Amino acid sequence: MVTAAHSPQIACDVFCAVIDNFGDIGVCWRLARQLADEHGWQVRLFVDDLRAFHALCHAVDPALARQEAAGVVIEHWHEPSHAGEVLQIADVVIEAFGCELPPVYVAAMARRARKPVWINLDYLSAEDWVADFHLRPSPHPRFALVKTFFFPGLGPGTGGVLKERALDAGRAAFDRDAWWRERVGIAPPGPERTVVSLFAYENPAIDPLLAQWRDGASPVVLLVPQGRISGAVARFFGGPQFAAGDAAALGSLTAHAIGFVEQPHFDALLWAADVNFVRGEDSFVRAQWAQKPFVWHIYPQSDDAHLPKLDAALAHYAGGLPDAARESVARFWHAWNGAGTPDWADFWRHRSLLEARAAQWAAELAAVGDLAGNLAAHAVSHLAGNLPAELAETPKTQLK
Repeated sequence: MVTAAHSPQIACDVFCAVIDNFGDIGVCWRLARQLADEHGWQVRLFVDDLRAFHALCHAVDPALARQEAAGVVIEHWHEPSHAGEVLQIADVVIEAFGCELPPVYVAAMARRARKPVWINLDYLSAEDWVADFHLRPSPHPRFALVKTFFFPGLGPGTGGVLKERALDAGRAAFDRDAWWRERVGIAPPGPERTVVSLFAYENPAIDPLLAQWRDGASPVVLLVPQGRISGAVARFFGGPQFAAGDAAALGSLTAHAIGFVEQPHFDALLWAADVNFVRGEDSFVRAQWAQKPFVWHIYPQSDDAHLPKLDAALAHYAGGLPDAARESVARFWHAWNGAGTPDWADFWRHRSLLEARAAQWAAELAAVGDLAGNLAAHAVSHLAGNLPAELAETPKTQLK
């Protein structure tokens, strides 16, 4: 591995343990690509589950121990001692979501003459305490190493969320007609129909919501990417499955199943719809940049520990709405997350306000700064004393 001591590039290792679904690897993969593409870093991504990774990026071969995709070196992190003994330690080491670095790797970090910048990238949270803990140092109990906690967030004083520099231009250039013909095989629905994209965990609220769309006065067109909610949609329409290419209709509701959407193409799905149901962390962030109304299915935790996090996000996103619209959004989000029955008519009567707020909120969120840029600026500021002059002069305007 070439490090910054021998090259104008910063070397970065990102460690990711896939716990459940695609959230962990989804965030790490976006971050790794952005650090390589936009900041010119040499990035290695250590992942313990290449099969889950392959679902997000088909270029990744689950059978290979080492490979490269999108300018990022990918290592199959399959043994605790895999990293550290035979691999040089990078300038920046990112421990994603508390996955715990291999002890042999940490020991090698301590032996490095120029200590790496060690970052513990945490999960996204909109709660107020995040700004207080963001960038807090944590000295290692045995080695002369310091880990810094880096918290993504929705408000000032946090690390922000991931956003590529070209994302807004891509959204502005999006060809909706071409997308519908290519992905669904039909012309896009007219303005009299509401297009809903549905990406969610298993959810008992889906049946009453589908029934409301079926029985409603206004037609709804549903886009369902292959996922954990597909079985419930199939049962509602009385079929054994709802797989890519399938379509079904009942009353005012028409539904189209599309294949699993690879990460680089997920934004287009959001742009093609009028309102987006998203889940977890990665799609939650992308829905905010899509500048469309959205509904978040937060990852459920025991004892309803996820609900304060949901309310914190609502406080940011819905805070700029008039009282009636804000309360309607809160009721609908809570119902979609297990507290009550969703009332689609009550929610969607505020459509124009929600659309205006979506654009306004995206601008507010952008002011916090991009997560990759904020992280890169933090790392460079700590490496500056030992880097070549061209790196030491990297602008630090994004540092929070």
